[in-house]
Amino acid sequence: MKPTIKHAQYFEAILQLRPLNGPLVDFILEELKKRPDVFISKKVEYKNGIDLYLSSNAFAKKIGQKLKKKFNGELKISRALYSTNRMTSKLLYRLTVLFRMKE
Repeated sequence: MKPTIKHAQYFEAILQLRPLNGPLVDFILEELKKRPDVFISKKVEYKNGIDLYLSSNAFAKKIGQKLKKKFNGELKISRALYSTNRMTSKLLYRLTVLFRMKE
């Protein structure tokens, strides 16, 4: 299957990490190295954490589950209707995956 070319600002999901934690970010970057088809299009830092804009809904959901299993925190996944595919009329959603470390 030929990979699709996506522009640099393209994103399907937002991974929210609260609070910002070095080992957490390192783990995510290691997982991203295994998936050359997924990229971070934008990083937004806040005083209580960071938002990573990812190019794959499926990857965001999977990484959220891995974070919960490995770091034992709170995971919340929500979705918002973004658009409709013009060819198939399928509804397209953007995910927001929130991972909050237990203190």
